[in-house]
Amino acid sequence: MTWKEEYKNKLKTFKEAADLIKSNDRVVFEHAAGEPKSLVDAIVANKDAYENVEIVHMVPMGDAKYCDEDMSKHFRHNSLFVGSSTKKAVSEARADFTPTFFYQVPRLFRESLPVDVAIVQVSKPDEHGYVSLGVSVDYTKAACQLAKTVIAQVNKYMPRTLGESFLHVSEIDCFVECDEPIYELPNPKIGEIEREIGKYCASLINDGDTLQLGIGAIPDAVLSFLTEKKDLGIHSEMFSDGVVDLYNKGVINNKKKTTNKGKMVAAFLMGTRKLYDFVDDNPEVIMMPVDYVNNPVVIMQEDNIVSINSCIQVDLMGQVVSESIGETQISGVGGQVDFVRGASMAKNGRSIIAMPSTVKGKFSKIVPVIDEKAAVTTSRCDVDYIVTEYGIAHLRGKTLRERSKALIAIAHPDFRDELIKEHNKKFKDDFSL
Repeated sequence: MTWKEEYKNKLKTFKEAADLIKSNDRVVFEHAAGEPKSLVDAIVANKDAYENVEIVHMVPMGDAKYCDEDMSKHFRHNSLFVGSSTKKAVSEARADFTPTFFYQVPRLFRESLPVDVAIVQVSKPDEHGYVSLGVSVDYTKAACQLAKTVIAQVNKYMPRTLGESFLHVSEIDCFVECDEPIYELPNPKIGEIEREIGKYCASLINDGDTLQLGIGAIPDAVLSFLTEKKDLGIHSEMFSDGVVDLYNKGVINNKKKTTNKGKMVAAFLMGTRKLYDFVDDNPEVIMMPVDYVNNPVVIMQEDNIVSINSCIQVDLMGQVVSESIGETQISGVGGQVDFVRGASMAKNGRSIIAMPSTVKGKFSKIVPVIDEKAAVTTSRCDVDYIVTEYGIAHLRGKTLRERSKALIAIAHPDFRDELIKEHNKKFKDDFSL
């Protein structure tokens, strides 16, 4: 049987595909922008056929109707990274949250969360019968390899990315065809605060460095200040449109990388169609599983790697809170700690935690003590640089007293007196600015 015949035999309607899921199955959705919208909608519409189906994924991009209150009999969401459409269900204990480092998610599927069904979105088959997972390889490839059943939505809008993104038609149990634009992440608005933070972060980046960047206005602001740099590289769990601009200007060429020289390496992608068209069949971009990209042992081999991430709160000891407000889970660890630790072990590696100094001018993000019940994401022993719009605090190797002073110096002026008071009380000091 040829692959084309096999593909045709496996082609089903959305209803037939949804019926392959059984009550009590654990179902893993493709990550982030790779989430197959129409296939997920078909599963939700088929709810009466299920009881207690566990849905597992990280960043949600859809509306997560399976988390609605009237779905509790049919679905139970197990979040590995809470998003805007799932946080209400998690906070109300109608959904669960599993803490994990991003690079260890494939291991969870092997050891702790065996996968019954993988729900993915792929490019159209090439002439050899291979489809690409496109914008999401990360844990998605492992889920497909470990699942008892793999159901794929075939979509001409999914880019054909290279690297380890491919599955053969023979490795997939069911196909549904639906051409629809994949999820996009609009370019964020960069304000004056983000520009100041970006400028400070950029001052810590040298020619020839390799970058890991998160999502949002601050990473994009950093990129905007790198136009005069040379020979930058990318080894990042994800990247977005700003990287494309620097590549087109010749700033990013990956020539100085220690590993995968000449290649941008990522586990997933989130951006606009501009990004997706750029990576389509692009040999200079390789998509790899997250247990490779985010593995600290791999990251440490990349000389001069600079990790840039954000957070919610930092206390005067340098403890970083990035995933919860008090006990309310609003995101997850993601790859922050993976890269902080990998960069700390790399030759000339640096990790930066960047944030505005306040929450809309009302609350300081630099605090004497983190909020009660908040989860510490990056420990005080792991932290390196903290950056706000008021400057840079280099904490590694500093005493608690020195850290406290350095952080107060980059806090918002409206809150420095209160922080100084707490510092002097704790350290029996007479510090002032």
